[in-house]
Amino acid sequence: MTREAATVASRLDEATARIASALGLKKREARLEARVLAAFAWNVAPAWLIAHDTDLPSEAQTTQFETLLARRLAGEPVAHLTGTREFFGRTFQVSPDVLIPRPDTELLVERALARIPPDQTVDVLDLGTGSGCIALTLALERPLAHVTATDRSAAALAVAQRNASILDAHVEFLNSDWFDGLGGRRFDLIVSNPPYIPAADPHLSRGDVRFEPQTALVAGMDGLDDLRRLIAAAGAHLKPGGTLLLEHGYDQAGAVRDLLRRSGFFHPQSWRDLAGHERVSGGDLSE
Repeated sequence: MTREAATVASRLDEATARIASALGLKKREARLEARVLAAFAWNVAPAWLIAHDTDLPSEAQTTQFETLLARRLAGEPVAHLTGTREFFGRTFQVSPDVLIPRPDTELLVERALARIPPDQTVDVLDLGTGSGCIALTLALERPLAHVTATDRSAAALAVAQRNASILDAHVEFLNSDWFDGLGGRRFDLIVSNPPYIPAADPHLSRGDVRFEPQTALVAGMDGLDDLRRLIAAAGAHLKPGGTLLLEHGYDQAGAVRDLLRRSGFFHPQSWRDLAGHERVSGGDLSE
């Protein structure tokens, strides 16, 4: 069969092989990416690709798919190509101005939800909201909570506000560099997924992170600069008995717990992600 006469199925097979080879992905991951790109390029549901696997894509469809595929083979994230990413069962719009929501961060949301009673009004703060995936998820899962989300990037806040409008989530957005724009406000719960990658980490030159805002990734030579700042300042913005929850690197839990202890948080603890890494840590202020 010639390339011009390739069916939907054969084009997906070829794209899967090319993605796996170029990006070092497992076949299953590469296949998923090929399907996502094809469905987006052709404006069809993923199920359509199965039901029409013997169809012959048009020349225009083939060109659209190949254009996206070439960008992916060059390393551009799928989320940037489609403009969306799934998080906690919802679709969020993304752009190069924000971090791409990742499954690891769902652990932070789960721990936060465990601290927010569904039948009470609780004041929640999300620092460095980016796409808004954390703040909006908390607001949608706990409608009685009053959620405030900050970011120092106006472009990131625009993405978060657009997501709030699409998802009909009620969140207060503030342009603020961490706590700087909050005055004396205090909260029952503060959450954040701050930058935590060391400046010399070789992973910064690989994969999707090459296309994401470095200011949302890098935090000094040891990756702890922003975590230190947040933990040191959080007590002044928490109500008595309030909780601070932070996402961090897979090998930073011990350092973060130590920072929490030194800043007056009682019984700091860490929680493991599905890969078994301690990915989220937190502590409470005394009553």
